[in-house]
Amino acid sequence: MNTTLVSRPRLREPGLLRLEPGMERYRVRGGGATVLALAAGDQMTITDIEGRQRCELALFSPEGLEEDAASLGARADGRSDGLAAMLSNGGEDAQGLLAALSQHRIDVRKSRVVQLFGGEMRSGDQECFTAERDAICVVTAPGKPMRVDEQDPPTDLKIMVKRAKVAQAAEIVLPLLAEPRLDLRVLRASARAYEVRAGEYIQVIDVAGRQCSDFLAFNSRHLQRGVERGLDATTTRTLMGAAYPRPGLYSKFFDQDMQPLVEVVRDTVGRHDTFALACTPKYYEDMGYPGHANCTDNFNASLASYGVAPRRGWPAINFFYNTGIDSNNVLFLDEPWSRPGDYVLLKALTDLVCASSACPDDIDPANGWNPTDIHVRIYPATGTFSKGVAYRMTPDADAQLTQETAFHPRTSALTRNFVIYRGYWLPASYTGHNAIEEYYACRERAVVMDLSPLRKFEVLGPDAEALLQWTVTRNVRRLSVGQVVYTAMCYDTGGMLDDGTIFRLGPNNFRWIGGDDFGGLWLRQQAEKLGLRVWVKSSTDQLHNIAVQGPLSRDILKAVVWTPPNQPKLEELTWFRFCVGRVSDMNGAPILVSRTGYSGELGYEVWCHPKDALVVWDAVWEAGQAQVMLPLGLEALDMLRVESGLVFAGYEFDDQVDPFEAGIGFTVDLKTKEEEFMGKQALIPRKEHPQRILVGLELEGNEPAAHGDCVHVGRSQVGVVTSGTRSPLLRKNIALCRMAVEYSAIGIEVEIGKLDGHQKRIPATVVRFPFYDPEKKRPRS
Repeated sequence: MNTTLVSRPRLREPGLLRLEPGMERYRVRGGGATVLALAAGDQMTITDIEGRQRCELALFSPEGLEEDAASLGARADGRSDGLAAMLSNGGEDAQGLLAALSQHRIDVRKSRVVQLFGGEMRSGDQECFTAERDAICVVTAPGKPMRVDEQDPPTDLKIMVKRAKVAQAAEIVLPLLAEPRLDLRVLRASARAYEVRAGEYIQVIDVAGRQCSDFLAFNSRHLQRGVERGLDATTTRTLMGAAYPRPGLYSKFFDQDMQPLVEVVRDTVGRHDTFALACTPKYYEDMGYPGHANCTDNFNASLASYGVAPRRGWPAINFFYNTGIDSNNVLFLDEPWSRPGDYVLLKALTDLVCASSACPDDIDPANGWNPTDIHVRIYPATGTFSKGVAYRMTPDADAQLTQETAFHPRTSALTRNFVIYRGYWLPASYTGHNAIEEYYACRERAVVMDLSPLRKFEVLGPDAEALLQWTVTRNVRRLSVGQVVYTAMCYDTGGMLDDGTIFRLGPNNFRWIGGDDFGGLWLRQQAEKLGLRVWVKSSTDQLHNIAVQGPLSRDILKAVVWTPPNQPKLEELTWFRFCVGRVSDMNGAPILVSRTGYSGELGYEVWCHPKDALVVWDAVWEAGQAQVMLPLGLEALDMLRVESGLVFAGYEFDDQVDPFEAGIGFTVDLKTKEEEFMGKQALIPRKEHPQRILVGLELEGNEPAAHGDCVHVGRSQVGVVTSGTRSPLLRKNIALCRMAVEYSAIGIEVEIGKLDGHQKRIPATVVRFPFYDPEKKRPRS
């Protein structure tokens, strides 16, 4: 009998990077370097990810005593300027590189290097080498700090190494943050107990990915007196106001007495559980697997020597366990989000007895159907670790921990209330005055705010204008040098990818500033499809910015900004124009100043290299004190932008919403832009036959609307609230709403559903928006 096998599409899991045996991936950060050892026969491929990025390749004998470019069949052709510059700048990256070089006794300051890439090299260009003998390889992506009027940021390189000899069971390299005091492996389907002293750090690592680790911690001094006081999930959820703590202001786990035991310092996963018990014998018995190994029995055995009484079920903190509660109030589980090497870093706030498990559950998706090991490292209290969560631009990208902006030394002196915004720590509000005071300062005087997380990309080359003309909805060909335009960026369906501004720096030189990292990657993808000669270079790390907003902002910046004769003076800048200048005088720090903002007021944004950020902040801050200027956080900014009808990604728009539905249909230039652009054919019928549009709502009473609230006429839902706030100036609750066109006329009365949408309704009326200054007279003034 012949049997025909049916080929099925293979399940895609881009979140789990599965390299074939012997393959290794490394990334060299722009302006940084990576050290790796090569053995004879190893193949190395270096990729210029964004194009026009120089690469320096320094090669040494395994002992590090001799240069050996010939080991890769190459020839050194110059001294290393990039590597030497990086080491001389100091910082954490330089210290880490020096430590790696010292292990091999390598002195790179006088070494010669092989020069690769640069010039007109395109995105994705590669160089391939095969090691003729063992060698130590130092790969550098050199680059100097980018001035605000330049477009040459150092960008990343990718290295792929194919080993000639593949170990039978290659060990996964786990993240090592410092020299650990204790290093222990929790084997699959087991648990281990350990002691931690106050101030020490606990790193719980998922070795292979998709593996849960239940965690217990007890106050050691209480245990010695025979009293069990351990982590309590209910107390923690109540005090933190969240399902589980995260790095930041609300980051602690508490015991039953409301005493903090551990603080979450880092979390590279962001998905855990504090509702379910660690797995129990009863669970497996009820599922038909009597005698199955379980975390509860493993915990009982490992903690017995500490005098901890056994339990039938342990209410643990379940790291990496992916659970949720659905609309039917059902607790569900799925495979963990964790990848190989992902971890949680905790700080012990008192002496502890801890236990960690490698959950044995193999009968459901809790461990990806395949239980594996957990690794635990204890670091001394002398360690210093930044706080952060992991951010990934795409599912298969390397994780980046939350960063501090270059203005952080100044903002952190004024507040401890920081929240994570697009991979950076930004102030939510400032100590000594709350969001309402900051709001009034912007409406009546002036404020300064840090908006450095905006994503910046340099778009340059002979086809730069053609690329942007295809990828955004505005007519870029009408944009003058020195001008800025606000635009939407859409998919071919008409749904929005992002919104942002385009700065024209020259005939073939543009800067795209948006909210999403993916915008730059998407621009490069479109350029490749169209065969355009253009480069899209990431410059977010090279350009940080503050916004100075409010009716007195011009008076403040006039005393700060110096411009040369070929540039407009600060007071000559009109709306959506920019100038290039310096702080104070011709010898000051270089800056770019644009008359743009996100407040609905007269305002400016000041852009600079991170190394000049404190000089810029101090100059603006000093000039603003005479005007009683205040710093402004994200909470006040949200009030300002809702009043002014300014849209926000994930609220007013996403990839299912077109610019007309998002309330920014004015950015779709169908009259003067006759040529094709991405999404045009979808947007034409959407404009002619709209189904939903953005409207303003004024609510009766003092109860606010919130994002996601349903909007009804009778029982029928006719809209959804995208953003809501209480307007201090208008003294009423207002909201932005995506409404069915049949109910979008000014004066129509609707109801905002609360609770289940029907048991409680807030009367509201459709009104003109923007609510504040609808003619935009203030930012134009």
